[in-house]
Amino acid sequence: MKPSIPKGTRDFSPAEMQRRNFIFDTIRGVFVRYGFQQIETPAMENLSVLEGKYGEEGDKLLFRILNSGIDFDEFKVESSKMKRSDITEKGLRYDLTVPFARYVVQHQNEITFPFKRFQIQPVWRADRPQRGRYREFYQCDADVIGSDSLLNEVELIQIIDEVFSHLKIPVTIKLNNRKILQGFADVTGESNKIIDLTIAIDKLDKIGIEKVKEELSEKGFSENAIVWIEQVLIKKGNTKEILVVLENYFHASETGKKGISEIENIFSTISNFKLQTSNLEIDISLARGLNYYTGAILEVKANDVQIGSICGGGRYDDLTGIFGLPNVSGVGISFGADRIYDVMNEKNLFPDFSSESTQILFVNFGEKEEMFCLKLLAEVRKAGINAELYPDRVKMKKQMSYADDRKIPFVAFVGEEEMKTGKVKLKDMSKGEESLISIEQIPDFVGRK
Repeated sequence: MKPSIPKGTRDFSPAEMQRRNFIFDTIRGVFVRYGFQQIETPAMENLSVLEGKYGEEGDKLLFRILNSGIDFDEFKVESSKMKRSDITEKGLRYDLTVPFARYVVQHQNEITFPFKRFQIQPVWRADRPQRGRYREFYQCDADVIGSDSLLNEVELIQIIDEVFSHLKIPVTIKLNNRKILQGFADVTGESNKIIDLTIAIDKLDKIGIEKVKEELSEKGFSENAIVWIEQVLIKKGNTKEILVVLENYFHASETGKKGISEIENIFSTISNFKLQTSNLEIDISLARGLNYYTGAILEVKANDVQIGSICGGGRYDDLTGIFGLPNVSGVGISFGADRIYDVMNEKNLFPDFSSESTQILFVNFGEKEEMFCLKLLAEVRKAGINAELYPDRVKMKKQMSYADDRKIPFVAFVGEEEMKTGKVKLKDMSKGEESLISIEQIPDFVGRK
């Protein structure tokens, strides 16, 4: 049978892992500079933790795990008589935020609030694989929980800007507020349909305004309400102009007005300093489909690249309440490492990692030379040079082919004569030039490359 991997998953080569680790290390470094502490949670959670937190569509994308000992043939026969809890009680995590909320409640007596945590781990979704969308992918999350201050939103925007500045990706940060979307529902007399409204609006970029209107109609929104929502969604202008329009519309919605005030506060604070490479703009069509968001929501798009959002997040006022710790507000962001990788690859933004690979290979001539080279290796590595000795005593051609295939820039030849004189014959593989140098010169000679 030909080996394969499941659709929507990938293997990563050494070169790809260098690039991925560059992304992870960049994000991790910024998180730490802003005072965030790292945690990890299990790959699987109890379904009672996961279900009902991501909306109806999110629940459909959960990977559920069969309980141990289930006989699949028996399950097919007895399925009509069995409850689902008899079959599956656990699932792979869909995101890192809900497991984090569970973690906070479970460890609340050990945590100092406000708690600033970050996580870099894989998540799984039973989605249809396509470019930029995988069934297994990494998220890099930063959250602050136990604080209502909008300064947290401001700081998270700064983190986004700093990360993408380091990665050299120009981005647009789109900002909205779920209270503004609630204002839409209030003003149109459809306050109880806020979830239906956000699910429909969240698809605007993908399906267009006409399809959104059709979906709203199917969900029971009146024709007048749909016309009003369309008029607001298609409004153009700068942030100040759009907020003025919203203020005129939301005179009857206190929630909507509060959302406008929070947006104004964030923009006003950020105006006191200059973002490095990011554009920040209001987008009142931004909804983000996750049910737990209650305040500011944001999404980040790479400029001039046709791919989905590469970062997103928002405020959730009571996510821990469903686990028994009410009235603890949090706000967080999540970087999509896999999409960031695709953007950087397309734009050729990765640095040269040659210095992180093997820089010098010692040829293996035989047992005596092996022992001599092992001592040299220790000295060279201590000097900060990445070095290796070919492990097998095989023909020179095979050892040189290994160096070529691995793109190792220098090959060291240490035979009987070199051992006597304390010299090393060093070949520069790119130039084809050979030099006879002292052992002490190796670090400086290789380091010049």
